[in-house]
Amino acid sequence: MDSATESVKMLTHTLMSLTRLGAFLIVGGLFMFASGGLAATSPKSAPDVALQRADGSIVQLAEYKGKVLLIDFWASWCPPCKTSFPALDALYREYQPRGLEVLAVNLDERRRDADTFLRDHPHQLTVLFDPKGASPVAFGVTGMPSSFLIDKAGSIRFAHMGYTGNVDAKYRQEIAQLLAER
Repeated sequence: MDSATESVKMLTHTLMSLTRLGAFLIVGGLFMFASGGLAATSPKSAPDVALQRADGSIVQLAEYKGKVLLIDFWASWCPPCKTSFPALDALYREYQPRGLEVLAVNLDERRRDADTFLRDHPHQLTVLFDPKGASPVAFGVTGMPSSFLIDKAGSIRFAHMGYTGNVDAKYRQEIAQLLAER
């Protein structure tokens, strides 16, 4: 077999593999995007995961106890994250003066992918990093993006798997409820 034929075979194999992977990610992402996945959970303690700040220092989730916290798991390669990230930042800017903290936990393996995304999406919310993916496992994340609303006592009260624009009203309702609690 000549080198041109071998190159075409390798290229075809690579394209087929990428197509299968892309289809899986797109179908999974569209399912999560379309579902909105609003699911209230029975209260359970949020896992005290360690997350990395942009400067490399570590923060423990338990440091936020006493505040209402929205923790969102996202990645640069996630199509719905491109819509949810700015929406969550808007929620942060609206509710932060009343006590809401929003932590956007990036799960990209390569930091430069996250940095490119962040450069294209100006924000005020706190971005943390977990390139090894331990925190989504601790939270039981099954799709991207996934968000959890945690009350002042440190209990997960609401979970959202996926994202659609109509989720914003539900977030507002849940955030207002948690902020009103003592």
